[in-house]
Amino acid sequence: MERRPPSVDRLARSLAGSGLPHALCVEVARAAVGDDDWEAAPARADELAAALLGPVVNASGVLLHTNLGRAPLSAPAGGGPVRYQSLEIDVSSGRRGSRQGPGRPADLLRQLTGSEAALVVGNGAGAILLALAATAAGQRVSVGRGQLVEIGGGFRVPEVVEQSGCHLVEVGTTNRTRAADHAAAAAEVVLHVHASNYRIVGFTEQPTIAQLAGLGRPVIADVGSGLLDAACPWLPGPPPPWLADEPAVRQALDDGAALVTFSCDKLLGGPQGGVIAGRRDLVEACARHPLARALRPGGLVLQALSDVLLAYLRRDVATTVPFWRMALTPVGELRDRAAALGIGAVVDTVAVPGGGSVPGQEVPSAGVALDGDLAAALRRHHPPVMARVEAGHTICDLRTVDPADDDVLKAALAPLVHQDP
Repeated sequence: MERRPPSVDRLARSLAGSGLPHALCVEVARAAVGDDDWEAAPARADELAAALLGPVVNASGVLLHTNLGRAPLSAPAGGGPVRYQSLEIDVSSGRRGSRQGPGRPADLLRQLTGSEAALVVGNGAGAILLALAATAAGQRVSVGRGQLVEIGGGFRVPEVVEQSGCHLVEVGTTNRTRAADHAAAAAEVVLHVHASNYRIVGFTEQPTIAQLAGLGRPVIADVGSGLLDAACPWLPGPPPPWLADEPAVRQALDDGAALVTFSCDKLLGGPQGGVIAGRRDLVEACARHPLARALRPGGLVLQALSDVLLAYLRRDVATTVPFWRMALTPVGELRDRAAALGIGAVVDTVAVPGGGSVPGQEVPSAGVALDGDLAAALRRHHPPVMARVEAGHTICDLRTVDPADDDVLKAALAPLVHQDP
């Protein structure tokens, strides 16, 4: 007897338990019937539900996990009334204001970095693109060959320079470039790019920003990770050792960079965004450029960034900014939390900053280890739990798990202890 498919409406109603809106259930049902595979409709609905944006417990030990949105953000306080935002209004006068005006994130960044001015855009690559397009279009820009890096998604510095309308001049070699190489190139502008997602060791040499600034040409320095000040004055103690040799915005400006670009969602601990900071005339040129409108961030990003920057100014970053709170948690506290789970073996491990920041550096950590590869089963939990597998063991690193999620992690692990992965 030939099988007859169910009606799309009946099949869609049967998928209500997936939690998907009815319109999406209808889409899943229609596709399943069209493929003559309606029995798989529940599995398809579950796959679509899992693909929706949502919270994840990060037990991978990667603090700035690119695939998980890099720096985690604190959830806004709930329960209050729905309100608008003073995004582009001067509350004192009632007239239209600016997203970059006094009290806005750009102004807070100016204070934190010691720059003359700052501008916030959508991401780090956009900051480099706009800085070059607004200040060096049509000019020759020299870049050391060891700094012609590729960032996430396959985007490459040479392509960004080309799109900005500048003429790239490669100088030096992959492992050794000197200020004299830039001087010989006779370019009008120097671009210095921090190799934030890899490290070359051995017979190497790169000019400092101070040496490049001494050539008498504007230096645009991309420091990448967004460390505002090498001294970390917002922390209760000295900078952690894993930040050694990481370039910082304030020091790059002090060394003579005309403009410094960096990301907001790495060591800064904020939302995705990019910043251009430095000379007022050059920042204002960036703000006037047509690309500035296309690259500007939305109100939610600016509000989240403002909250993070105010924590820096209050000097309570270590307790209020999730990235720094996680990064600075003592290993002994992580061991205690791991033991309190009561599942698996408590193990010392190492976390990493991640997110293209401080490559090769490790952060001592602790977590739990369970036999076998349980990673796929943990991802099927709600909310998903991301772990890592090493030498036949599943490691859940508590360095990157918020203490409020310890019970969630325990609930995800408990059913797996006596099951095959």
